Amino acid sequence: MTGTGDGIDRRGALAGGIAIAMLGAAPGFAARPEGRMYGLMGRMIARPGQREALIAILLEGTGAMPGCLAYVVARDLKDADAIWVTEVWDSKDSHAASLELPAVRASIARGKPLIAGFDNYTETEPVGGVGLPGPA
Repeated sequence: MTGTGDGIDRRGALAGGIAIAMLGAAPGFAARPEGRMYGLMGRMIARPGQREALIAILLEGTGAMPGCLAYVVARDLKDADAIWVTEVWDSKDSHAASLELPAVRASIARGKPLIAGFDNYTETEPVGGVGLPGPA
């Protein structure tokens, strides 16, 4: 997401990246409604020396996150400031609804100053895996 003219909506990508970063959801393993799962994977860069503080915010959790099937925060082993976040939701609508929760908004506000940027953001359609329902 660097440079210009790359066809990326930077505001949308930034908002999506922050959303990925700030959800802090505890995984839920309830059966999903009929339909396709929705996934997000993103790599964010913390401000120098702030990675552990940002990870702590990401992992605090916000209680029950309806529709969140998996939420994983990982340290990048090659970059001391980078964090990977992987999410799986029962639907894109569940993810969107989570962004309206007061606890999520508060986490975004607390974490945003610790984020230097995002260099990778991908939407996926998970089809199954350990702890996830099988294909629809």
